[in-house]
Amino acid sequence: MIYPCSDPQTWGPSLDAAVHAVERGQVVVLPTDTVYGVGADAFQPDAVAAVLAAKGRGRQMPPPVLIPDVRTVDGLAIDVPEPARALMDAFWPGALTVIVMAQPSLAWDLGDTHGTVALRMPDHDAALALLRRTGPLAVTSANLTGSPAATTVADAERQLGESVAVYLDAGDSPLGQASTIVDATNTAGLRIVRAGGVTREAIIDVVGEDALLRSPGADPAAADQEPSADPSPEADPE
Repeated sequence: MIYPCSDPQTWGPSLDAAVHAVERGQVVVLPTDTVYGVGADAFQPDAVAAVLAAKGRGRQMPPPVLIPDVRTVDGLAIDVPEPARALMDAFWPGALTVIVMAQPSLAWDLGDTHGTVALRMPDHDAALALLRRTGPLAVTSANLTGSPAATTVADAERQLGESVAVYLDAGDSPLGQASTIVDATNTAGLRIVRAGGVTREAIIDVVGEDALLRSPGADPAAADQEPSADPSPEADPE
């Protein structure tokens, strides 16, 4: 079912419906600043599996995790390098996904992550309002694998149909393109693995060019891809 979610004055019942669906382990579609996302409770393995099934993908392509606040990072990740923290401080909320080492003690199963997790804080009021109530959500782009990312809720519903319990409709996606992905799991430096909403130049302005490793995958053609666990980009965006 589609629920309007554009006006903070009236979106309360819509967010309630989405929160209740997440608590029940169901799949929801939510707006973000980049494209629409399809997600579920990151700590309910069956719910995460349902997200992957809705997209038609397997465990080898685990979803990123959206969070409501930069302070959430230390509960989900370990050994986050200072340059990565600097990028989070500079670009969150925003169109930057950072791949870090996951806390090994977490009781979750996002798929074949090889100990990593891709984190992002979206720059969208409705998404943040939802995340503050649900906590971290495993969210990937709201489309079938191999199809264009949804920038409207109608696009998402056309592709995902009844596999989603609640669709939150906030109009067109503000940015309409995927986030930039930076891999921060290599102690030698950061690596841009997908070009997107945050430019390489902006990243260099924050951390300096010496903090970046060679990035053969950072290419505009990769903007229809999403981070996987290796953590090279595969498939669809968020």
